[in-house]
Amino acid sequence: MTDVQPSVEEGSDPEDAAAEALPETAEATSGTDAVAQDTGTVRSFRVMHVEDVSLDLPSLYPSVTLVEAEPPMRALVFPVGIPEGTALAQAQRRIPGRRPMTHELFMQVLQRAHIDVVSVRLTGREEGNLVAELVLMTPAGRELIDCRPSDGLVLALRMPVPAPVLVDERLLEDGGDVLPVPSP
Repeated sequence: MTDVQPSVEEGSDPEDAAAEALPETAEATSGTDAVAQDTGTVRSFRVMHVEDVSLDLPSLYPSVTLVEAEPPMRALVFPVGIPEGTALAQAQRRIPGRRPMTHELFMQVLQRAHIDVVSVRLTGREEGNLVAELVLMTPAGRELIDCRPSDGLVLALRMPVPAPVLVDERLLEDGGDVLPVPSP
């Protein structure tokens, strides 16, 4: 397994990056915890790293392994489609395509529009499918956009400085459905 940890700009702190990825009413509670308080509801997120993207036969689909940045080092493993797994593996290894693929093209568009991916947050699980959102910083302010976890992870890893991956702690504790807490 390859351990790829997103780099952080020189002089900045991963805790700051995680805290910036939350709504303005949020506060960081530790190096890997981030607590968001939206509309009276408390959400606790853990900072995770993309540990591995692998295809283990006879499985038909690649799986993504996210691991907590600090103890207890729990893992979240979930399947993705073959094209998404390929794009994620290339982004994890920082492999550019001969010509820009969809995620690379989208990142170029975001950068030229002066939009940064602040973080990707995995917020719930519905009928076995993970639910995610991108936190973007645009010239007009902060925006939340629903996305597939694989797309969010690829975009976060394709940023010049990879954006943090935040996972709702309930996803690490419960294998069943976890309803996302609505964002404000």
